[in-house]
Amino acid sequence: MGDVTRIALFATCLADTLFPDVPRATVTVLERLGHRVEFPAGQTCCGQMHVNTGYQREALPLIRRYVDTFEPYELIVAPSGSCVGSIAHQHAMVARRHGDERLALRAEAVAARTYELSRLLVDVLGVEDVGAHYPHRVTYHPTCHSLRLLAVGDRPLRLLRRVSGIDLVELPDAEVCCGFGGTFAVKNADTSTAMLADKMRNVLSTGAEVCTAGDSSCLMHIGGGLSRLRTGVKTVHLAEILAATAGAPAPRTAAVVSR
Repeated sequence: MGDVTRIALFATCLADTLFPDVPRATVTVLERLGHRVEFPAGQTCCGQMHVNTGYQREALPLIRRYVDTFEPYELIVAPSGSCVGSIAHQHAMVARRHGDERLALRAEAVAARTYELSRLLVDVLGVEDVGAHYPHRVTYHPTCHSLRLLAVGDRPLRLLRRVSGIDLVELPDAEVCCGFGGTFAVKNADTSTAMLADKMRNVLSTGAEVCTAGDSSCLMHIGGGLSRLRTGVKTVHLAEILAATAGAPAPRTAAVVSR
């Protein structure tokens, strides 16, 4: 498609609160490609955590807020397969289930214009080389929502392969869940910890300096485990790698270090 003048950024509440460098990196990448990114100030949570824990009626105001906020935009981008998956597969369903067909139709229209970052870059903007430079050994974890709900396929890998200086190594059993799953990690802590142990073992087997993914939530989970073991392996969001250039400081780890 031609030059895009208005792309709305949905930062997501997790990134806005804990990992603000990720939405900033998203803007950096898109502006480098010549696009104008706007941040609608009225945005809040997409409501995924409410829906996933059974509070669908309580999610309705958040769904309506998302639709009202982003309806004016031709394209919306979020650096989160999880949140975009919720927008695409839950918003209209919840509205319809609670008798609001008009909201459901509006939600479907807005969801059709909402993209996870790698899909926007590759499918809509037609770009794989974003001009990034990242001289590190990196392995990629495909998060469950991006892989299974959004079917992003190899788009993130296609972007990573075009990053200059990168040593991209394959992650064994890459498509196996890391064990986060939002409240799953809290309600099923033992199972989640066992899944995390498998994921960390596979990450460490690659000899990578960095594990990347398209969701800050999964990187927080993986990074927390790697940090507690003092492995020295960092977790860095895909957007931050794509935003990196020669001479730029390396992005900070997404892990919250536990002492």
